[in-house]
Amino acid sequence: MTQSEVSSLAGSVAIVTGAARGLGEAYARALHATGAKVVIADILEDLGGSLAQELGERAQFAYLDVTDEQAWDQLVEDTIAEWGRLDVLVNNAGIANAAPIEHFTRAKWDAVLGVNLTGTFLGGRAVVPAMKQAGHGAIINISSVEGLRGSARLHGYTAAKFGVSGLTKSLAVELGAAGIRVNSVHPGFIHTEMTPRIDPAVLPIPLGRGGVPDDVAEAVVFLASDASRYITGAELVIDGGMTVGIGRR
Repeated sequence: MTQSEVSSLAGSVAIVTGAARGLGEAYARALHATGAKVVIADILEDLGGSLAQELGERAQFAYLDVTDEQAWDQLVEDTIAEWGRLDVLVNNAGIANAAPIEHFTRAKWDAVLGVNLTGTFLGGRAVVPAMKQAGHGAIINISSVEGLRGSARLHGYTAAKFGVSGLTKSLAVELGAAGIRVNSVHPGFIHTEMTPRIDPAVLPIPLGRGGVPDDVAEAVVFLASDASRYITGAELVIDGGMTVGIGRR
């Protein structure tokens, strides 16, 4: 990315969901570092509020349950009232649960589909009117490598992440003429507070290491910026090559 392409985000306004910690925090920090104004949207009030306070100017926290469609509408209204525009949405909020299929309850299924897929749908729907009015926008939906392949016990998570990929493509087709780009990001193993029990050394990662949040955050900035102005409906896989093939040791 050139400096001018990155600087295209200066003064822009981004909403990042699930931004209080982990990968969402990294996305919020990276966008803020480019000069963007960032809404840290999460249900984790203490962590999210602390992050907004640390970032200071151009950052604010907003409580958001991504499954609540009225809350989405209010968030968009409040964001535009505060900063006058809305340019970027990063649909990052997600949960995971696991069980063998015969023990995978309807409650588990509904919970993970509700946050990971319905939450993404509601977010995209909520921001589109403002982006259409502006004539531009970037929606970045965080999927997973589990949105590209099957994974035992992660039935709801896998189905939701495949759904995010499909939703991304249908939105990209529909919204391109309005100047709105929609892409999905598919992280592999990333070191966060959610993955301390997983040893990346046992995973078939050709690059030989687990990822770190900045590996993904820089790609999110790319998709939000003018550097990706001719990219929409794409699946950006950031996994160190883990899904390329079967590793040999």
